[in-house]
Amino acid sequence: MPPGAALMPRAVLSASVRVASSPDETRETMVSNNWKHGMISLTWAVYSVMAVPVVQSLYTLPRDISSGITSRSDDIDLNPYPHKPRLTFRQDGTFKITVFSDLHFGENPWDDWGPQQDVNSLALMNTVLDDEKPDYVVLNGDLITGENTFRENSTTLIDEIVAPLNALKIPFSSTHGNHDNEPNITHAEEIRRELKVAPLSYTREAPSWANGEGYGPGTYWVPVYTKLSDHNPSLILWFFDSRGGFSEGANSTALPDWVDAKVAIWIELTVAKMNAAWGPADKAKRGSLAFVHIPPHAVQALQPGLNSTQDPGLNDDLLGSGSTQASGDPANSGNDQPFWDAVNAEIENLHGVISGHDHGNEWCKREPTKNVIFCFDKHSGYGGYSDSDWGHGVRNVLFKTPNPSVGPDTWIRMQDGEIHARITMDRSYN
Repeated sequence: MPPGAALMPRAVLSASVRVASSPDETRETMVSNNWKHGMISLTWAVYSVMAVPVVQSLYTLPRDISSGITSRSDDIDLNPYPHKPRLTFRQDGTFKITVFSDLHFGENPWDDWGPQQDVNSLALMNTVLDDEKPDYVVLNGDLITGENTFRENSTTLIDEIVAPLNALKIPFSSTHGNHDNEPNITHAEEIRRELKVAPLSYTREAPSWANGEGYGPGTYWVPVYTKLSDHNPSLILWFFDSRGGFSEGANSTALPDWVDAKVAIWIELTVAKMNAAWGPADKAKRGSLAFVHIPPHAVQALQPGLNSTQDPGLNDDLLGSGSTQASGDPANSGNDQPFWDAVNAEIENLHGVISGHDHGNEWCKREPTKNVIFCFDKHSGYGGYSDSDWGHGVRNVLFKTPNPSVGPDTWIRMQDGEIHARITMDRSYN
């Protein structure tokens, strides 16, 4: 990656929330003009069709995406998986997540080297799954190297990737990365194939108004309950689509490499509906953990201050142009800020945000402007760029209790079983 560019100043976005005086009250989202930062006002009305409080948002959206949004409270279903098993903590109060990142299946299908990397990646998955026995798995983006695949069989690579999870009947979710949007593959096609071939996939698509103009559909959440009989979940796993890559077809063009700003409104509406039905997260003791493939741009400023003792883990990828959201072109600087603001302002008891994308990084550090812990994954796949010293493995996250006041432990586990870079994602970290 090229050396890191200096962070550019961006607008500070404010948010205020108003609970409607009645369930039937019309909700308006008002955004003030901010011509200096390329913003314009946005006003729309959303009519509540369910008996839940509604909110007034002041998240500012960029001018070119601020028109034509229509959203209704029925876009957000608090029972999104009526036909799948309910996810629960174990009887001992634990819940373990294993994160595979940047698998990069499908490289060089025209020679022997490419398919062998997929064989190696499947061997890693089988070894780790057999040893770790996770309750849940996250595939955190760049499942496929889309620029190398053939159009006629791109989505069948999903069948290979999920085969170990299907065999062991492990529930899982996927995010998608810049290499999953390419002329021969799209995020939406991967999601639809995954849902077709994997009965325990909890991946789903965002409402059409929050799907990144069709190229960022993988924004959703998954509830985890303490017990099967519970009405309210004790943990929410959030998944955000950072888009990037190129559009499909012969006239392919570069796509935005950040979470669409409309997702900020989706987060706000979703949290409001959760709070109305289940109670506020702090009172209901509901924790959260978030996953997004491309790291938020704010974490780029963390790398120069890393301390290898308190911020353990590989630090071999210099964060620069293209390493974080909205960093590929200086003109796009700050475009991920509505998303980053909303995640941290709206989602209470957020244990942390976990990303992949930069294969040579494993570290965690608290992001001071939002007071949130950020962690990189471990590069899992044998496809994609690498170095002989980096190795391959996963990030594990272990919740020791459903109580959100107790942070989960997280660490890197290598293919050979070696463990390092363990931290606890709680208030005392950093």
